[in-house]
Amino acid sequence: MTALTPQALVEKALAASTADGQVTFVTESSEANLRWAGNSLTTNGAMRSRHVVVISFVDGGAGMAAGTVARTGTPDVAALVAASEQAARDAGPAEDAVPLVSEAPPGSGDWDAEPAGTSIEVFGEFAAALGQAFGEARDRDELLFGFAEHSMRTTYLGTSTGLRLRHDQPTGRVELNGKSPDFSRSVWAGTGTRDFRDVSVADLAADVQRKMGWSQRRIELPAGRYETLLPPSAVSDLMIYLYWTMEARDADEGRNVFARPGGGNRIGERLSALPLTLRSDPNAPGLETTPFQVVGASSGSASVFDNGMATPAVDWIADGVLANLIRPRAWALRTTAPATAAVDNLILEDPNATATPEEMLAATERGLLLTTLWYIREVDPQTLLLTGLTRDGVFLVENGEDTGAVHNFRFNESPVDLLGRNVQAARTERTLPREWNDWFTRAAMPPLRVPDFNMSSVSPAS
Repeated sequence: MTALTPQALVEKALAASTADGQVTFVTESSEANLRWAGNSLTTNGAMRSRHVVVISFVDGGAGMAAGTVARTGTPDVAALVAASEQAARDAGPAEDAVPLVSEAPPGSGDWDAEPAGTSIEVFGEFAAALGQAFGEARDRDELLFGFAEHSMRTTYLGTSTGLRLRHDQPTGRVELNGKSPDFSRSVWAGTGTRDFRDVSVADLAADVQRKMGWSQRRIELPAGRYETLLPPSAVSDLMIYLYWTMEARDADEGRNVFARPGGGNRIGERLSALPLTLRSDPNAPGLETTPFQVVGASSGSASVFDNGMATPAVDWIADGVLANLIRPRAWALRTTAPATAAVDNLILEDPNATATPEEMLAATERGLLLTTLWYIREVDPQTLLLTGLTRDGVFLVENGEDTGAVHNFRFNESPVDLLGRNVQAARTERTLPREWNDWFTRAAMPPLRVPDFNMSSVSPAS
């Protein structure tokens, strides 16, 4: 893209600093994608980009302040550094100010290596298999829609304390929609991947075909509470929202569902009768992610002062008990609690679970089987009550068999309450969130059985 390498850009920014401290990181990105509609490829493309962030720290006498400026491409480094320093002087003291991280975390990467990349070639075998799936769908008088995307992002992070960190992050996802020619039936399958070598188009297409078969019979049901089988994708969308709210400060100050009545937080409180563990691990096989903090703007869950801080494996819920909340170093010091960083993956598992999704379904006398959730929004932060819609397949299960498709519903549920009411978890498997996969793709979840999932109203959405 340019003669100035990302490493050289970081070093040049650090050398230009006149502030009390600086963090600079550069993210080199390459992306490739395929899109299809009506059993035919429609578009494909590849792109490259660069994102540069400079964070300057200035002590104006009243306390350390931070200023962040970001640009794309290869900016004028001196002007970028000057702008970030002015932003810091204008900002005033930062309440999350702590000394910058100076100890390199494990997994710091090879600073001198060139950025990793991807290209349209990543879809070589995938595209051929997709063509076969198109032909089979035509033979069944069904239509396939969807997309596949793969990106590689290499981040170079340098600090005035001497840290030089690098990480390659591959991310891939596939969504496959099946529809009838009149669009009256619609189903979905999807998966996440690091490199597309583990993606089976045949398996995704078979899942779509099976659900299309279940959809041939239509059933009307009223709103109400139903025994419901939540597939891993739907579970991930609910647990990710729960994870995003696990900020220790909000809990300590009484602003979220993890606040203890009367003060403090609910760490140590049992949330599930089942021995469920909700955890994150940057080294989880197939879900590997950045093992250190890269933060462009401070929030309740992350601080610019924590750039370069290690993000080790952590149990958020252990054996059904709330074990940890997300806590930047500044809030940890104020509360004498351990600093705990968020990690960009999430795993829910029951160590005693042995059932498969098929066995769960076979053991259902009467209930609903969902495909995905959509348009999830928060109603009440104190209980984490969420509302949203079912999408692309709600099926009635009777005596262990899918007997037809039900219309969509609006639901009102709290994922914290669901953990407490859930009565069965099957084996955990890698899954792709439906609602949140623009931002979060690295998840592994089990199917869950909820005896009284609240379908609050019938939805006309298809």
